[in-house]
Amino acid sequence: MENKDIKEQIECLLKQTGRKGIDNLLKYMDNAGFYNAPASTKYHGAAAGQLAVHSLNVFDAAIDLAVAWCGDLWVETNIDSIIICALLHDLGKTGQFNKPLYIPNDIDTPFKYNKDLLTLDHEVVSVIEIQKYITLTEEEQQAIAWHNGLYGIFADRIKGKETPLYMIIHFADMWASRVMEK
Repeated sequence: MENKDIKEQIECLLKQTGRKGIDNLLKYMDNAGFYNAPASTKYHGAAAGQLAVHSLNVFDAAIDLAVAWCGDLWVETNIDSIIICALLHDLGKTGQFNKPLYIPNDIDTPFKYNKDLLTLDHEVVSVIEIQKYITLTEEEQQAIAWHNGLYGIFADRIKGKETPLYMIIHFADMWASRVMEK
């Protein structure tokens, strides 16, 4: 799938949610370089444009997991949350303050962290940047902030507070990055 098709698919899905401010969020994503950014420095999707591909892969996996684990009715009821969390969970990987998080590296990895960016972890930046444009529910904030599960910065806070949305986004992200994108 070409980058243009990926962008159109992501935009169509996000517009489908009808969230107030979604058009401004889509403009931000364009300006922040979402569709040209890598998904990581050297692991899954360490190439230009792969953040958008990864986000669509997470969405596809999230739908499959949600149907299998929770059923069609739950998916219908929660489709907007699935779309938003799956497609935007890594928005913070575009960077912040007009500075990209990842920059080209000439040594041993395709990309490296931008040392000119005083950054928070990408999970937190994702929530901050999204909420400048649309309102997230409490569960959506949790699912995005905690999407890295026990590998992330909130590992010690998760136990006993898991929700279906969080677990679906976490495992969809794991499946996409570890299986689909290998």
